[in-house]
Amino acid sequence: MLTRSVGLDARSYPIHIGAGLIREAGRLLAPILPAPRTVIVSNPVVAAHWLAPLRESLSAEGIASEAILVPDGEAHKTLQTLEAILTRLIECRAERSTTVIALGGGVVGDLAGFAAATYQRGAPLVQVPTTLLAQVDSSVGGKTGVNHPLGKNMIGAFHQPRAVLIDPDCLATLPERELRAGIAEVVKYGAIRDHSFFASLEDGMDRLLARDAEALVRAIDRSCAIKAEIVAADERESGVRALLNFGHTFGHAIETGAGYGEWLHGEAVAAGMVMAARLSARIGTLRESDVGRLQDLLARARLPVDGAPLGAARYLELMGRDKKVAAGAMRFVLLRSLGDAYVTGAVPPADLAAVLP
Repeated sequence: MLTRSVGLDARSYPIHIGAGLIREAGRLLAPILPAPRTVIVSNPVVAAHWLAPLRESLSAEGIASEAILVPDGEAHKTLQTLEAILTRLIECRAERSTTVIALGGGVVGDLAGFAAATYQRGAPLVQVPTTLLAQVDSSVGGKTGVNHPLGKNMIGAFHQPRAVLIDPDCLATLPERELRAGIAEVVKYGAIRDHSFFASLEDGMDRLLARDAEALVRAIDRSCAIKAEIVAADERESGVRALLNFGHTFGHAIETGAGYGEWLHGEAVAAGMVMAARLSARIGTLRESDVGRLQDLLARARLPVDGAPLGAARYLELMGRDKKVAAGAMRFVLLRSLGDAYVTGAVPPADLAAVLP
């Protein structure tokens, strides 16, 4: 087992990474839970594979558990689903000391996390991510929330977990499309922060796609290490944490404009990263050869490199509602080189329009 830490003083927490960890969850969590009672939020697809072993592990340590299943998919990351979770928590008389465990991908993690943040003004949370995207990104850092018809993740809260348990065995049951979507976020970390990691992904992409265990653990560990470092430095995204949104301003517009669930989050981020790289090149901060390397790597992962054809006006409308808008102006995460990202405000309108499909 590998262990990373997100350093947030008294609210610091571990990220445990290792095969078979779901079957060790009870042993790992028993010392840190405020009470021996949990409610597990999952969906039917994940629950069919992983709910029973998680509950058995908890039971072996004397930890009671109940389950709440929510529908699968981004289209269900809504206030209505959140209300259903909160209703069930009230019905089963969960207390403020009852730990909410998110067992699933990013949608489950965001919903369960937001429910924990708001139930009785804050209940303990543990993340047990089962998709590659959730393991390398959304389960770490405390962002929770739901979508709104006018914008993705517009309603939510920061609520840090007590622990993150990452079991790479879960990826054996992950659909191919979901695996590729997760690889997009892995590529993001190399693009924004670590050129040598990016280069290692160029060398090892075939192993990732083949679900080579060693390659997956290495990618998960390095991605989590980068995110933990950034979150510890800027928990609430007032500075460096904004770099984690590379590709997301464009990507969120794609997800909202195309309809939630039509594009997986990682697919939209992949196209968004290429759009951001093209914009970086147009304003003169990134070499065209680096744009090509990023595009080629994502294409090798069989991810989209062109955004949805929404039209420039629709993109601008959607991006104008993005959470990263400050003082009425859009902000963009761009690249100086692969491994070196920065945040900028206004960009020349003609250059922006040129990268919008």
